[in-house]
Amino acid sequence: MTQLRLNLVEGSVSFSFSPAAAQELKGAIATLLEHLKAVSASSTGGRPSPKPSMEYQHTGEVFLEIFCNPNIWPSPFAAKVLVTVRDDRIRLTTEAELTRLLEDVNEYLGIEG
Repeated sequence: MTQLRLNLVEGSVSFSFSPAAAQELKGAIATLLEHLKAVSASSTGGRPSPKPSMEYQHTGEVFLEIFCNPNIWPSPFAAKVLVTVRDDRIRLTTEAELTRLLEDVNEYLGIEG
């Protein structure tokens, strides 16, 4: 298993992560991006219907949780996610930019752009 490096608002964190889990996370991010786009598009005319929050969880060598409420961000480019990485010895909870998270996952998977 290789290391996934997540660049946070300040600093970064790396941990063992499988390619299958990274694909699953990429899918969750894609769904979140669609919800964010729908919210920002409908904000120009009328009240948008609320979209469900992203609550991604993965248990491996560490527990990873990523949470984002798409209803509070004006666009996908402004959105931040709450990241929690923990095991039996340490717990880290902080924010990361959604666009940076997507870049980090794509880099891990070897996807350009």
